[in-house]
Amino acid sequence: MPGDPGLGLRFKVIIDGHELGNWQKCDGLNVEYDIQEYREGGQNGYIHRLPGRAKYENVKLARHVDSSTVDVASWLASVQLRLVRGTAQITVLDPSGESVAEWVLVEVFPARWSGPSLDVNGNQVATETLELVHNGFLGPR
Repeated sequence: MPGDPGLGLRFKVIIDGHELGNWQKCDGLNVEYDIQEYREGGQNGYIHRLPGRAKYENVKLARHVDSSTVDVASWLASVQLRLVRGTAQITVLDPSGESVAEWVLVEVFPARWSGPSLDVNGNQVATETLELVHNGFLGPR
């Protein structure tokens, strides 16, 4: 649809100053709370429902392999030497490159990276995925 604001969106990812380039898919910006039910004596009309612990889903990023894949490999190598939980910024960019929204993830570290399956006889596009563990997010900003 022409003029659809969702067309051409992409996601820029920066982790502790390491620019990991633009991504085409981002899943997992979710939070879910455990709900504690409390039945108060003498109050039979309802059950109190109180928020419990927050659970955050891993964030999964995907894209076609490009020149930024080297930056991801470099960041993964640095984390492998010394695992430090970092801070990630995921910024939604419109087609002109302007920021639309941003989430800041805290205590981030990589859970998984998957590179492309390389087959010279195939006609598939080489893709990579990066999965990040985190302990919450701030945003959107």
